[in-house]
This record gives sequence, structure tokens and C-alpha cells, in this order.
Amino acid sequence: MSRAIRESGPGDRAETRPDVACYVYGILPEDVEMTEDALGVGDPPAKVRIVRHGEIAALVSDVDVDRPLGRAQDLVAHEQLLDDVAAEVPVLPLRFGAVMTTPEAVVEELLAPHHDSFAAALKQIEGRAQFVLKARYAEQPVLIEVLSESAEARQLRDRIRQLPEEVTRSERMRLGELITHIIAAKREADTQAVVDRFEPVTAGAVVREPSHERDAAHVAFLVENDRRNDFERAVEELRGEWGARVEVRLLGPMAPYDFVVS
Repeated sequence: MSRAIRESGPGDRAETRPDVACYVYGILPEDVEMTEDALGVGDPPAKVRIVRHGEIAALVSDVDVDRPLGRAQDLVAHEQLLDDVAAEVPVLPLRFGAVMTTPEAVVEELLAPHHDSFAAALKQIEGRAQFVLKARYAEQPVLIEVLSESAEARQLRDRIRQLPEEVTRSERMRLGELITHIIAAKREADTQAVVDRFEPVTAGAVVREPSHERDAAHVAFLVENDRRNDFERAVEELRGEWGARVEVRLLGPMAPYDFVVS
């Protein structure tokens, strides 16, 4: 992929066929050229091309109108293409499954009516990419913390140990609820600490919903390209401080899904 200013031309359009629709991946600047090997959804994967209008363009490919979307490989192809593009140029990702009838409809119904807002949004994310920090409490350390902090949890644990399983059903349920509540409080505190910690090296943060009951933090960050080393260094420092207590994973760079509305 490269950036080279050019005029829209016949090459931006595919032959209109009644059995083919136009799958739209995202919005990007007009001055972008796609490589010949860029592929999207489909079986076999369809060649990706660009539909231009004014200062913006849409990243599209053909899709058979009779072919249902939703397979895992389609979602992977959608996200992989957008993440690859986002690593080089600003892109506003559309949600998976956005289909329009023709390239002309992409211009008339999507690009033209929203041209100015899309152009402004692209300028806001220029030189930035999204990263997602996923932190998860290790099972044994977090249970030890819960028991050390809650007398009620310790009492319930001891009673469960002393009595047969069939007579401690209510105690087990209460202990599970208590553990869930305490971990949720820990998650809230640790998530806020993560957001505060990374504020100096990021351009924005969005707290995501937990994806697991032991999540310690699940946060999307918008990071300027020239601050990426600082950001990744801060992640390593956090990983070192949390140690075996929390597993920290960093995903990205990726398209800024959490920072655009599509």
C-alpha cells in the first residue's frame, strides 16, 4: 500500500453485476493506493479496491449477493485487512458486514453525504493507531488476595472444607458471589490505575467491558506513532510491577475501532 495523490478514474469502478454487491471495509484518505495482492472477504478472497470521492475514499471488494457473511474466516479477513491498512495510513473502520449495492451507491449514500465529517475524523487519527491492553488476574494469587481481605470469605471457605458438599450448597453460592464482587472492585480500581498511568503517553482511552471473570483491565488506547516506544515501555514497566499477579497482553497496532463511530 502507498499514498499517491491521483484523480478518480475508471479503475476505481468494477463492472456492475446483479449478482454482486459491494462490501465496504472502511474509509481512508483519497491519496491511497492499494497493492495488487490486497485481499478481503470471500471464498476465494476477493481483490480489494478503492472507491474515491473528494478527499476521501472507501475500501471495498465484490461479494456475491447470495453468499451469507458471518463465517469466522470473513471476520478475520475483515479485521486483518483494516489492521494492515491502519499500520500505514489512517482508516475509519466500518463494522463487519457493511454491504452496499454498487460502487456508485457507496459514493452517493456513504461518501458524499458524510464527506466532511469523515475527512475531519481522518485528520484526527492521522499518525495514530489503536492498541488494546488486556490484563487478567492469575487464579491462585487473586484468590489468596480475596481470602486475605475478606473475613467472610475465609469463614465460608473453612465451613465448606469441613462439611460434605451436599450440605454446603448455599455457602458455595455465597462464596462465589463474594469472590465475584471483590474481583469486580479490584478490576475497577486497577482499570482506573491503568488509564491514569498511560494518560501521559496516549491520545485517548476507552474502557472495554470485561471479556473474562478474572479480567483486571481491558482498555483500548489511541497512541501517536511517535510515542509508541514510550507507550510500549510503560506496558513493560506495568508488566514487571504486576509480576505473577496479573498476565498482561498487548494487541496492536490495529484500526481505531473504539475511537470512531461507524
